[in-house]
Amino acid sequence: MKTFEIAVIGGGLAGMIAAIALARGGRNVALVAPPSPSQDRRTTALMDQSIRFLDRLTLWEKLRPAAAPLSTMRIIDGTNRLLRAPITTFRSVELDLEAFGYNFPNKALMGVLETAIAGEGNITRFTSFADVIDIGTEAVTVTLADGEILSATFAVGADGRKSKLRETAGIDVRTWSYPQSAMVLNFEHTLPHENISTEFHTESGPFTQVPLPANRSSLVWVQNPSDAVARNELSLVELSNVVEERMQSLLGKVTVEEGVQLWPLSGMMAHRSGKGRIALIGEASHVFPPIGAQGLNLSLRDVMALQDILCTRPELPIAADAGDRFDRKRRADIMSRTASVDLLNRSLLSDFLPVQMMRAAGLHILSALPPLRSIVMREGIEPGRSFRDIPGAIKEKLSRKKA
Repeated sequence: MKTFEIAVIGGGLAGMIAAIALARGGRNVALVAPPSPSQDRRTTALMDQSIRFLDRLTLWEKLRPAAAPLSTMRIIDGTNRLLRAPITTFRSVELDLEAFGYNFPNKALMGVLETAIAGEGNITRFTSFADVIDIGTEAVTVTLADGEILSATFAVGADGRKSKLRETAGIDVRTWSYPQSAMVLNFEHTLPHENISTEFHTESGPFTQVPLPANRSSLVWVQNPSDAVARNELSLVELSNVVEERMQSLLGKVTVEEGVQLWPLSGMMAHRSGKGRIALIGEASHVFPPIGAQGLNLSLRDVMALQDILCTRPELPIAADAGDRFDRKRRADIMSRTASVDLLNRSLLSDFLPVQMMRAAGLHILSALPPLRSIVMREGIEPGRSFRDIPGAIKEKLSRKKA
């Protein structure tokens, strides 16, 4: 039996980043990760906090050539309802940032991670699936599909929404579904995007364009499932015309690329993110719609917390209650992000007039009050930071008045 300090189960983006972060934090890591599928054509927008984390792991400079900055984020009410919100624009210069974050193809990040793992001395990779998991008081034993057995002091479940580690640990989940599907595609356009991401709020959900390098963008179009299926059956030329019309021709002529994908929308949240000698990260712990660029950013905050708990003193054995500490550390962030994304999505679907009034009023207030807009922008980039900074900002303002 091979023994390790940490076993990371799952080879998606969150699992691979976790393995690298924990290995570079001084721990001996087993990564149980079969080769990832290469057909994922989705893109991911990572906010400034996540980009800085990748930079500390020496991954960002290798990814940067494939990424486009998000310098401006614009929300347009694309509904035909009686009460419509004003156009709301968020600019990164208001926060003294070059960009809120960067958007890149998932495939590009996966390539960077594969290279980093292959060259990392503290990671041993196993390409078979975890078949049987036994969680003990002193260690977690994993039997692989090929019969090999490994033991680790601590296990990290990054094995998705059907997590075997979560199931073995007896952690229940709450699940829910939405009457929506997300159409995901990339497209070329004749006018420059100028690093602006535009999100149209429609009655069926957000229609979100996010810049890619050159005159290309990615699109996440949340819509009624039957409409999504019908549009997916259009020719690329016909779909290009539909997307261009929905974009109000803001980017000129649109040419949709091959590889359009449909993803049914649902949500899931584990009752806890860890206990004892295990922790759950990414979609093993939380799943919600692709709204507001929160998914992988939330997962990377899982990884940051895990690195803080497990690698602050790498010379010491991992404590038996590390999973419980992780759960306490992550609970508020996960619950608040899940609730806010769910609320925003449901507010778009609601025909209830007071809900429409509240959404329109909220966007109007953000447009009219720069200080509040600044707090919301900072909260979107790094949760909790904006509220921690409020006392300092007030103190600075008062000292300026006295001067």
